[in-house]
Amino acid sequence: MAATIAKRQGLDRYSDDKMRRIRGTSGISWQRRGVSKMLDRENMKDIAQEKEKERHVLQASSGAKKPRMNQDFGFSDSTRIPKKPRSALNRKVSYENGDEDEVLDKRASLEVEMSEELDYDAEELALIRIRERRRSRRLEPDGAMIKTNPHKGRQKIDSANSSSCSSSSTSSGSSNSVLKSNSNSNGRCTARNVKEKELERIKCHQCMKSERKYVVPCGKCRTKVYCIQCIKQWYPKMSELDVAEICPFCCRNCNCSVCLHTSGFIETSKTNMTDCEKVEHLRYLMVSLLPFIRQICEEQTQEIEFEASIQRVHSSKVGVSETLCGNDERVYCNHCATSIIDLHRSCPKCSYELCLTCCKEIREGRLSGRAEMKFQYVNRGYGYMHGGDPLPESCLHQTPDDHVEPSVMWSADDNGTISCPPTEMGGCGDCVLELTRILPDRWISDLEKEARDLVLILDNKLTNLRQNRAETGTDILCKAASREGSDDNLLYCPDSTKIQEDEELFRFQKHWIKGEPVIVRNVLDKVTGLSWEPMVMWRALCENVDSEVSSKMSEVKAIDCLASCEVEISTRQFFKGYTQGRTYDNFWPEMLKLKDWPPSDKFEDLMPRHCDEFISALPFQEYSDPRAGILNLAVKLPSGVLKPDLGPKTYIAYGVAEELGRGDSVTKLHCDMSDAVNILTHTEEVLLTEEQHSAVERLKKEHRAQDLKENLVQDGMDESIEEPNSDTNEEDTDVSEINDSELLPSGIRGEFKMSRDEMQGTAFTCPHSEGTMEESGGALWDIFRRQDVPKLEAYLRKHFKEFRHVYCSPVEQVIHPIHDQCFYLSSAHKKKLKEEFGVEPWTFEQKLGEAVFIPAGCPHQVRNLKSCTKVAVDFVSPENVDECLRLTKEFRLLPKNHRAKEDKLEIKKMILYAVAQAIKDANSLIPALN
Repeated sequence: MAATIAKRQGLDRYSDDKMRRIRGTSGISWQRRGVSKMLDRENMKDIAQEKEKERHVLQASSGAKKPRMNQDFGFSDSTRIPKKPRSALNRKVSYENGDEDEVLDKRASLEVEMSEELDYDAEELALIRIRERRRSRRLEPDGAMIKTNPHKGRQKIDSANSSSCSSSSTSSGSSNSVLKSNSNSNGRCTARNVKEKELERIKCHQCMKSERKYVVPCGKCRTKVYCIQCIKQWYPKMSELDVAEICPFCCRNCNCSVCLHTSGFIETSKTNMTDCEKVEHLRYLMVSLLPFIRQICEEQTQEIEFEASIQRVHSSKVGVSETLCGNDERVYCNHCATSIIDLHRSCPKCSYELCLTCCKEIREGRLSGRAEMKFQYVNRGYGYMHGGDPLPESCLHQTPDDHVEPSVMWSADDNGTISCPPTEMGGCGDCVLELTRILPDRWISDLEKEARDLVLILDNKLTNLRQNRAETGTDILCKAASREGSDDNLLYCPDSTKIQEDEELFRFQKHWIKGEPVIVRNVLDKVTGLSWEPMVMWRALCENVDSEVSSKMSEVKAIDCLASCEVEISTRQFFKGYTQGRTYDNFWPEMLKLKDWPPSDKFEDLMPRHCDEFISALPFQEYSDPRAGILNLAVKLPSGVLKPDLGPKTYIAYGVAEELGRGDSVTKLHCDMSDAVNILTHTEEVLLTEEQHSAVERLKKEHRAQDLKENLVQDGMDESIEEPNSDTNEEDTDVSEINDSELLPSGIRGEFKMSRDEMQGTAFTCPHSEGTMEESGGALWDIFRRQDVPKLEAYLRKHFKEFRHVYCSPVEQVIHPIHDQCFYLSSAHKKKLKEEFGVEPWTFEQKLGEAVFIPAGCPHQVRNLKSCTKVAVDFVSPENVDECLRLTKEFRLLPKNHRAKEDKLEIKKMILYAVAQAIKDANSLIPALN
């Protein structure tokens, strides 16, 4: 009895190795569908003779003494009733006289031998064992034996009485033999119960339910099983045969709750570099950033000279007090909200802080005001947004915008001294601002000198390596514009599956340094294939171990693209509309989108498995890897320093192919402060019904009439411009003869495998796999060149009254045409922009699995042609630091409460820490070069 209890208590301590052997002995090797039927009882007769042989083999291997059987009749020497020989497959061996592992190994080896002799497949053997197990006797908790009688049902027979009856008709030796036989039988039944209970505990790895009737075991790991329901619901691209061969867990794309919240499951970094390549990248980084460090040094030197004149001492004698600033703090200028990295002026009384740029503007008498924005759009009602009349004036609530902040003069003294501003501007007006520093004295100037000297050392060591480097092959380009007299109409568009890292990185840098976008195809083909279905992602959040996070996921705040404002909606209803579509009462398509979802900067913590999958899919990880990109300045910040939130972030939005004109699922024209890469991870096409098409055509006419009534359409501009047929044959098209109509969405992307010198006069084709149709794009991108930004801003300032924004109200005020993010240029506006200013963007469709690299400083807009899930991450490349600085200067001139006002990037801080880390890393690698 004690042995039985010990075995039951030991069930939960089974190791994975023992579990594999237990399941291995069952011989369940599902090479076919894991759904079976019981074999007929007649099948047992065909292998009766083989079972007798099995019994002798097991009897010899177990070492236990059995009653001696008469070879002729099967009787023992005693007078016991003869029994039918039991199959060795179902013989249970007591664990009392031997180790459990040894018994399992013996049974496994025996079954391998039997499977070879009988030539049965594993499934038939498993079914035979199931039948034998059901026919076997069972031991109940009270110790009684259960015997099945076809006429009287189940009867309980006391084992002790049975033993005494048997012993009364035999000698003492025979009695001992019978008792020993009963003891062995009890041990075998106990072992049978242990194993049956263990097998009953097998649960579907996905839903963790053990009551599933049909499950498919994995033929590779032999430890995981998936039920049919979960395979169909959560792995629609995998058949049951696929799961039987290798399960999602072994494929590393399991989306069960446990796996979705496991990080480090896959390798995210795909970059393997030698020490020489690392040193070369570090040298490239330092060379790119040295000019900006010199610029920072010059700004600080100029301010120290002003302080020297105020103190009437030599600049080398100027004492600058150090202010205490923790690593988890950000110091901003109180006037322009720009980040402060080191030298600045501070009030000793009220701690008002002023950056060096504002100090310079005050001394030059050109400090501009930073008044707050007072304008607010008016909600004129649901009917107005759909082309009807606005609500009566009495129902409108508008914040007065006639308030003007008083103008306060703020100037410096003749010797350059700057006083604290008056209370109207946030200061105290009583003290003189003192020069203070955050970093150690002369740290920046010493850093610049050390980097310059190290670059000279590395130049000598890497000369031979750079001389032997030569570009081979040709660029893979796709056409995205038809600007006349321009050599940048083609975009670099490699395939991620064919990228040779060394060569392709060099080509990427060649295009990237010119400020050109880059499109990389098929980036999801090189990862594990984790599902990006919105419901899978939502389930990952709802099943989060943090109950506070899970409770907030039942509802989401989405943006209604028609009204350009937030609405609350059930998460389930939102994702239902993602796949099936939603409409307003008048059948106009309702476009909703989630921006920066989940609503937290902890995407890596809330969805660790999806975060790892995304990072592993990133191409050119030297730049894009948010954890270890060697050329990504954002990862160079020390661990204790407060870092900007650069993602990854998820963008989930509805979309339809037809351009509606109002309420399109769009990301309006804007310009990011940093570089970014955006991957389209999932699409769902939603088609409009005939009823919706009719409603859209009718409402477009009402919109047109409303625009004419409010003078929003000028110069005969017509919004209903037909897009060109996407089936146009491009095979014989000459690059120099491409007309203007090709800037529109359909059929614009033809690929080239040639150099730019070979473009003119060369025919091109759009390559497709043989026998396959080209997949339609999920999102339409328009990216403008940096040199076209002044003309683009001029066009928007000229025509801003032709656009609608919040509540479909006309745009009445423009602070900054791009940073306001209130314009989307339709096909008609893009055509008009080219006619008036000669400006045309790069236009292309992003397809599923494509990554789009957007350089900093390039304005861009996006329209979703399908319901799309996109994941993006920002990074800072050394080639575009100058654009980051330029945008920082633009943002500081915006009003205080402008959406783009805050300097979240802190680019100057990144420059300093990136060079400091590059020096440290390069010095550690120099010995390897020797």
